[in-house]
Amino acid sequence: MSRALLAFSLAAALTACASGGGGKNPRLEDGARADVALLETTDLHANVLSFDYFKGAVDPTLGFERVATLIRTAREENPNNFLFDDGDTIQGTALSDHQALAERLPCSQKLATYKAMDALGYDAGTIGNHEFNYGLDFLAQVTGTPLDADGVNPQKCQGPAFPFVLSNVFSARDGKPLYAPWLVLEKTITAYTPDGSAISVPLRVGVLGFAPPPILKWDKRNLEGKVTTLGVVEAAQKYLPELRAQKVDLVVAVSHGGLNPSPYVSDMENANWHLAGVDGIDAIMLGHSHDTFPNASNPKSRFNTMAEVDNQRGFVRGVPAVMGSFWGKGLGLIKLALERKGGRWQVVKDKTYSEVRSICTKDQDCVAPDPEIARLVDAEHRATIAWVDTPIGETSFRMSTYFADQGDVSGLGVVNAAQRAFTEEWIRNERPDLAGIPVLSAAAAFKAGFAGPEDYSDVKPGKVTIKSAADLYLYPNTIAAVQIDGAILKGWLEKSAERFNRIDPQSAEAQALINTRVPTYNFDVIQGQLSYTIDLTRAAGERIVKLTHAGKPVKPDQPFIVTTNNYRASGSGSIPGLDGKNIVMSSETTNRDVVIAWLKAHPKLARGDIEASPVHFLPLKLKAPLTFRSRAGQAAIAKASELKGIRELSDNGDGTATYGFSP
Repeated sequence: MSRALLAFSLAAALTACASGGGGKNPRLEDGARADVALLETTDLHANVLSFDYFKGAVDPTLGFERVATLIRTAREENPNNFLFDDGDTIQGTALSDHQALAERLPCSQKLATYKAMDALGYDAGTIGNHEFNYGLDFLAQVTGTPLDADGVNPQKCQGPAFPFVLSNVFSARDGKPLYAPWLVLEKTITAYTPDGSAISVPLRVGVLGFAPPPILKWDKRNLEGKVTTLGVVEAAQKYLPELRAQKVDLVVAVSHGGLNPSPYVSDMENANWHLAGVDGIDAIMLGHSHDTFPNASNPKSRFNTMAEVDNQRGFVRGVPAVMGSFWGKGLGLIKLALERKGGRWQVVKDKTYSEVRSICTKDQDCVAPDPEIARLVDAEHRATIAWVDTPIGETSFRMSTYFADQGDVSGLGVVNAAQRAFTEEWIRNERPDLAGIPVLSAAAAFKAGFAGPEDYSDVKPGKVTIKSAADLYLYPNTIAAVQIDGAILKGWLEKSAERFNRIDPQSAEAQALINTRVPTYNFDVIQGQLSYTIDLTRAAGERIVKLTHAGKPVKPDQPFIVTTNNYRASGSGSIPGLDGKNIVMSSETTNRDVVIAWLKAHPKLARGDIEASPVHFLPLKLKAPLTFRSRAGQAAIAKASELKGIRELSDNGDGTATYGFSP
């Protein structure tokens, strides 16, 4: 029997034997009260241990093994509790790639991430977009769910001990949900009668789960023709009546998405602001955005000014919500105050609040890891270290992303060179009709400081290993190529240039160079005999003032082939003209494997093996330097990469420094 059917059967059985639930309970009078904690992890991305496989060193600022300590503490403080995972759980580190790609996990073994999570006894989890990165067959295997979809082995394999819920992804075969679209969890909790007496009563919690609908675009290669999706709001409206019919006391939405108050569309990526407006949902678990909510202590938090959002107490349109950071950096907690009214439990909103508990304080004082987690995954951890340390060559220069925004291509240039070589070879063998069309390559820095001073790619001169390639290309995307014209190319570069703020050269005050609302992974650097100049004084969409290929101005109708990854080729990043329809190559090969093969073909890598930076900034006469943050003490790297106008202004005392930039 499939997990979805098991979930329905279990819910029906619970309904038959439950003592009251959302109906009347003779043992509970109106005025009774209870406190219930909803705990959440999200976007763990296989960071099981506090260990950076790319640097080969302990990183105490992340890791599930430390979140496990927070979970145990929160449970001691809150005996009435439920623990959920919000997705993007099985992919993201060398550990996960080793188990999925290098030496695929056998059906009889449990995924290392799930072994660790089972030690904490999760109640339920949902599926994020990155769960689909390794394909449906692998997802079915490691979740122990024989998904009824094309290309999936029907064999039931070893999965985690907790159930999954996913309300908006369906098999294209028969239109039925891939996983249970709703679940009912029942626990005995301690409540208090109006006179203060403790009493044990059942609490029935209904659970919905949602993945971002754009998975069909982002993972087109793995999902096209195999699954369909429904908008988050539509899916909630579809299944809430069924769930409420189970006489549940509360409904929790575990939704892998963030908050976007823009007008709703069915394929909205971060639709939970709108989900909060659907009647019948009592709490929402958020994720996907790699952010923290609530986060009122951060004056720059975008939630501070978002309509109908309480960034202090953690409410979205009157519904308690939480987003517990990412990579095992924190634990989300919603403390629900319940009161019995009209024969049912109701949330007392003025006594309910959300919080995110971080594993580290601002001065980097981090909680101790739970020792049981490291013991559970020791064999997988050691095997991963051995794999990433496999040597594949040498480099005479340093490859990093400390100054990728300012035009340093020491790291991105390797990715672009590898992608171009692969695509040109593919054209020769598979599409000779495309010969003669210039091949360009687009790459972005996946690691450029978002998660802190250690969050940069950095391959030092000397031995190059698989770990080096994984450091340069973090995700298991697959290589793809699109055929475009010069107009789309310029629009692509204009979209990337939104990474920068508009600069006023007359300002006597220092101005921030980087627009932090545009993530670094959307700042594509495109190479292939290309050169372009960015005018920072111009409005977004008008900044590329000079664009040449092979020394000649690019014409609007000039054809190009741009090699990139499956995400970008399918339209991720909202680049005008890229919608998946102009894909000419969609390979099964991962971009990282392309980089590994190219590095092996260049065993004595020199700076001359990659192209010079195509990025130039129009010189400006500024009254004060532009400022940006990067890791402290790295100005010499900028100089070695021949970047001009960069100097370190001040050490921030947290591993980062403020740099000045004068284009």
